[in-house]
Amino acid sequence: MTAQAVADLVGGRLCGPGEVRLSQARTLERAGPDALAMCVGSKWSAALASSGAGAVLVPEALEHHAGPATRIVVADPARAMAIAARVIAPLPAPSIGVDSTASVGAGTILGRDVSIGRFAVLGAGVRVGDGTVIGTHTVVEDGVTLGAWVRLDPHVVVHSGAVLGDRVWCKAHAVIGGAGYGFLSGVGGHERVPQVGGCVLGDDVEVGSITCIDRGSLDDTVIGRGTKIDNHVHIGHNVRIGEHCLLMAGVGVSGSTRIGNRVVIAGQAGIVGHITIGDDARIGAQAGVISPVPAGGAVSGYPARPHRDFLKGVAAMYRLAPHVDAIEALVREDTTDA
Repeated sequence: MTAQAVADLVGGRLCGPGEVRLSQARTLERAGPDALAMCVGSKWSAALASSGAGAVLVPEALEHHAGPATRIVVADPARAMAIAARVIAPLPAPSIGVDSTASVGAGTILGRDVSIGRFAVLGAGVRVGDGTVIGTHTVVEDGVTLGAWVRLDPHVVVHSGAVLGDRVWCKAHAVIGGAGYGFLSGVGGHERVPQVGGCVLGDDVEVGSITCIDRGSLDDTVIGRGTKIDNHVHIGHNVRIGEHCLLMAGVGVSGSTRIGNRVVIAGQAGIVGHITIGDDARIGAQAGVISPVPAGGAVSGYPARPHRDFLKGVAAMYRLAPHVDAIEALVREDTTDA
């Protein structure tokens, strides 16, 4: 693309030569004369000044700053870069068709322009929507429904009873709809409780690598439309997560928890089962959530408490730390006098 074409695509204002041809998207530091880069703010102004990029997406405040001659002025450089990169550096197109080494079970229905990779296994009665891509060594068990334009990367496993909406993307080694962690414990040990519910992923859900979403025990586990789940996340049976949530790496959600819409759960947070987290709540990194969180609430720490209270407590502890020796000396003196 030319710089002018990029400006037209992202709705930006071109400054400088518009005929510069751009074939890749790179950082300011690594960009060459054929690359588009971005500078989102003055914090990176030094990198902008020394960049060799062919063109740079900049906010209005950096329009005249030192750096490459071709600028595309936009309100949000990061968003503009996301739009441009999809065109400049698109994902490789999959090969349409079923590989000769793949196995497709009886009664399975394939939509148009489906791609099924080497050694993939589809069970009986699977329904696959148009444009769906199933990667190498992926397993889709009997009766699963996959919507249109689903992408299952290599080694994904989708168990029976799962329903995936349109444009769902499951990255390598994700496991969807496996048996949940349910046991009845007694003097003789632990007896597994049958897990017979389903697992439903709404449209535009993304699931990271080595993430496991368990099927329900009796009810379904449900992930709402547009929710994005990072790598190494575990979601227990009967959990219901609303729309457009973000769950970062290492999060654990225990069974039967209800999470509202637009909730953000930061890395390695743990959430106990059978509680409710309201819409627009924020859970801090490594928080241990053991009680309900109201809509719009922000909690952090272990056990999790309102974020401001947690910060005040930490600040008080660090203010106290330099005086611990003196306090202990006073205590010893008081004890001796007694």
